[in-house]
Amino acid sequence: MKIQPFGDKALLVTFEKKIDPEINQQVISLYHTLKASGKFTFLTPAYCSLTVGIDRTQYAISEATELINDLASHPLTNQVAYVRNITIPVCYEDEFAPDLDEVAQTTGLTKQEVIEKHSSTEFRVYMLGFVAGFAYMGTLPDELVCSRKKTPRKSVPKGAVGLAGHQTGIYPVNAPGGWQIIGQTPVDMFDTRREEPNLLFPGDKVKLRAISRDEFKLIAIKQETGIYSMEATHG
Repeated sequence: MKIQPFGDKALLVTFEKKIDPEINQQVISLYHTLKASGKFTFLTPAYCSLTVGIDRTQYAISEATELINDLASHPLTNQVAYVRNITIPVCYEDEFAPDLDEVAQTTGLTKQEVIEKHSSTEFRVYMLGFVAGFAYMGTLPDELVCSRKKTPRKSVPKGAVGLAGHQTGIYPVNAPGGWQIIGQTPVDMFDTRREEPNLLFPGDKVKLRAISRDEFKLIAIKQETGIYSMEATHG
């Protein structure tokens, strides 16, 4: 673990630089430990690093570095309480999956095989970024790995489920993007009406459940009327 200044009001804590669930878990564990202390202005976890905001009226850079090292040596003992297992419904039908044919052709799989492999994989949320609520999730099976589109779309619809490299992600809002779109969820990934707008957080474990057009419409109605319950468990 390495700690270095990141501007004049933050520190960057870095671990081994690679995409790996064990390394990311170190990041998430430190995130929860520092968050519980209440001594930092913000905490932003990424794949293998954690950005830590510090109040310079309270701590010098050296003091904040010492504090982080001290807290890291006494991690929270009940980290499992923060692990969430979440199931997100996804419709892979043609109108929601404009790039499914291309992905099937690229990978040499049938469309059904792409859907089955994608929906049977348990993903880990490594970090949030790009736009508010966008979760970078991995790791895709090697059979599903494909490149981003050569020409990004000017607008990808809210809820679109995409692939890029070894990652999958869900667009929380309409936004430009170059990921290969193979499905769509009716679930709101980001909603300012909620106490916590983000649906997913780093460290969450996510499964994608294939649904029909009819169930997509039903869940969308439940979302609009505020009666949809997220499929989630803790621990």
